[in-house]
Parts: sequence; structure tokens; C-alpha cells
Amino acid sequence: MAEAAAPPLVKMVALCGSLRKGSCNRGLLRAAVDVAKSIEGLEMEYVEISPLPFLNTDLEVNGTYPPAVEDFRLKILVADALIFASPDYNYSVSDKGFNSPFVVQGPLKNALDWGSRPPNVWANKTAAVVSAAGGSKGQRSQYHLRQIGVFLDLHFINKPEFFLNVHQSPRKFDGDGNLIDSSTREKFKEVVISLYEFTLRLQGKCT
Repeated sequence: MAEAAAPPLVKMVALCGSLRKGSCNRGLLRAAVDVAKSIEGLEMEYVEISPLPFLNTDLEVNGTYPPAVEDFRLKILVADALIFASPDYNYSVSDKGFNSPFVVQGPLKNALDWGSRPPNVWANKTAAVVSAAGGSKGQRSQYHLRQIGVFLDLHFINKPEFFLNVHQSPRKFDGDGNLIDSSTREKFKEVVISLYEFTLRLQGKCT
């Protein structure tokens, strides 16, 4: 009788701050899911945030949330680690909202807010953030997301950092937003491995 497969040591969820199908940030996360298959003990799932309604506490009834929100919160709750990919919009994360560098708007912030409703399902998770953007390479959005993570009790890895300028040659993505540059893919794999190992250390599963 064949032995049952060992359960994954780390369950990781990938979240994208762009809803555009051809987004390079979505492409990064597709590559992450593929990379995870080569790392023993790691299971990664891409979780879509577009079904989430805009945050509205009127939708909370007797301590429950709309079905799409409940499903999303459960996926985050059972995860050990999170990897975020977001472009830079107005010095911040996610999609375009008010034209202000001081206000975070859009789908990613909406997802973060739904997850923070009691009980906060982000708490004590490890996390990494990557970005693909133009000249800024998404640096400012990453720092803002890290700031939000302080309140959410997320534990981000510090190194390696991953900022990608999508306009620099050689070409990084194909027309569908898929990562095709092997050098970039290897650097991105280092981020996934670092997050995986950091998660194991915090869980006391490795020395």
C-alpha cells in the first residue's frame, strides 16, 4: 500500500493588486505558483480578489460576512504565508482611486480591509511583496504596503527585495503578461525561497 503524501509544510497565498488580465504583476504571481512546484514542502494558491464587494459594514450581519468575503477570509486564515504583487498607483498600492498620494484605494486595499475585520485573519502571517512597474519599479507602493502590514500584524521578509522595471531590456514579459526572462525568474525564485524559509523559522519547523 502506497504511503499517503505528506502534507505541505507551508501553505502560501498569492494576491495581486491589479485586476487587469494582462497585468505584469499577475504574471509575476503565475510564475510564483509555477516556481512553488519545484520547492518541496511548499503549496501556493493564487487567490482572486475581484469578487470582493467594496467594504461596507452594513453587509456584516450577526458577525458574518458576504459569501465571497467569507471564502476569501478562510483562504487567508488557513495560509501560513502571503506574497503580494502590486503596481505603483499614486505612490501607493492597488488600483486608481482618489488622485492623491496619501490615500490607498482600490481592490488590494479593499481586500486588506475585509481581512482585518474581526477577527483579523492577517495576524501572525509571514509575507513578501514584489512589484513590476515603470520607472519607480513599484518601490513606493511596497513601502506603503509594509506600513499597512504593521497594523495588520504581518511579518514581511526584508531581503531579497524585488523591484522590476518592466520597460528595461531585455523584455521581461510576453504580450499576455507572462514572465519570460529567465534571469528575472531566478531572482524572483529567491524571494519565494526566502519567504518559505522565514516561515519555517517562525513556525519552529527548522533550525
